[in-house]
Amino acid sequence: MLTTEQSNPDTFNLHEMSAFDIVRKMNAEDATISNSVQKALPEIASAVELITDRLKKGGRLFYIGAGTSGRLGVMDASECPPTFGTKPDMVHGIISGGEFALGDALELAEDDRNAGKEAIQNKNINKLDAVFGISASGTTPFVLAALEYARAQGTGTIGLACNEHSPLLERVDIGICVLVGPEILAGSTRLKAGTAQKMVLNMLSTTTMIRLGKVYKNRMVDLQVTNKKLVRRAEQMVAELGEVSLQTASKLLTQTGNNVKKAIVMARLGISSEEAEKRILDSRGYLEKIL
Repeated sequence: MLTTEQSNPDTFNLHEMSAFDIVRKMNAEDATISNSVQKALPEIASAVELITDRLKKGGRLFYIGAGTSGRLGVMDASECPPTFGTKPDMVHGIISGGEFALGDALELAEDDRNAGKEAIQNKNINKLDAVFGISASGTTPFVLAALEYARAQGTGTIGLACNEHSPLLERVDIGICVLVGPEILAGSTRLKAGTAQKMVLNMLSTTTMIRLGKVYKNRMVDLQVTNKKLVRRAEQMVAELGEVSLQTASKLLTQTGNNVKKAIVMARLGISSEEAEKRILDSRGYLEKIL
């Protein structure tokens, strides 16, 4: 039996526990996840390098999963444009059952191999792309079919599962195995497995974007300024990294249409918007090469 489907011997009497005892037990189980993820750091780093290499060449990243795994992939993909200023077609999230499944459970969809193949086939993937399959069990037919098609096209493939020796991990270029053990609720992989998947995706997308030059020091310099909170954050970034006052930072952001990276270059080098844009293009967006 899959580890993620086994019954946890420490939680046989959940129905008899107080609310405090239940949440304490959940907290204790969750505390083990970070150590499990730590053991997979070499594979996570290798996945980052594979994805970064392809994105630098104009490729795309596709997350694909079912249920909670699919929702986590879609969520991570959706955060990339506002956080890192990526183009909409760079990072995609695909979930079995389509958009309907984001808000409503559509459990049968994960068994549809044809749908998995078509979902990735319709994206016209090629050798420059990377497909990241997410499945707690490592056996989801929808995900496996998508990855099989991707490999046949020469696309880079990565798999994330919470069971050893699963089909998912054996059919990809890089397999990331995070063993979280039996869930507090037997088989409810939205719990520890879902938390582990979220941690891995956080590492993967953030590290990839850092490697692509979308972070300088520890600042999101390609941030999309879309609300008042982000206006203040952008002003603070430009003031700090551009070594100017908040008032000057605000003026530069206005001149650049809220382009944080361009405003920083203008502030630090005392150059025009046009010249700043040229230097950013010449450096492929890496501020350390300009400053």
